[in-house]
Amino acid sequence: MAMSVKQDGDDEDVPMSDINTTPLVDVMLVLLIIFLITVPVVIQTIPVKLPSVRYEVTATKPENVSLSVRAAPDGKCEIYWNLQKVDSKQLLDKAVAKLKAEVDKVGGAQNITEENMPEAHIRGDINTPYRCIGGAVYTMQIAGFARVGFISQPSLDGTIIPRL
Repeated sequence: MAMSVKQDGDDEDVPMSDINTTPLVDVMLVLLIIFLITVPVVIQTIPVKLPSVRYEVTATKPENVSLSVRAAPDGKCEIYWNLQKVDSKQLLDKAVAKLKAEVDKVGGAQNITEENMPEAHIRGDINTPYRCIGGAVYTMQIAGFARVGFISQPSLDGTIIPRL
């Protein structure tokens, strides 16, 4: 490695204190070109129209099913039908029986309308993994529930707080 020196009047070599900025400018220009090339590649996306989120007041009807889902301390999923803990098989059996009872109550499948079709309302704990909540949604859909919704609590000022 070499060092630039200058001659002093006393025939003594003194290090130069000037910085050569040419290599710094070269590196910065190369980085600028790289960013100009890569940014359009990163920004390219598929145009998707996302739904606007709004809170709707949920009308509680006696035929609706209320599920609560949370993760147990050992990592397993816990599902509660009202206040009774159930496993996946019991959830499917209870959901099929509930839907069959509601269809029979209105006089058959031909009499089912949007208003009298039972819904499944799922309350998921904020720390619950997706596999637990997704499993409950899937089980209710397999049982025949066409409307499966999530119950959440809005913030105090009414704004939507995204959860990451």
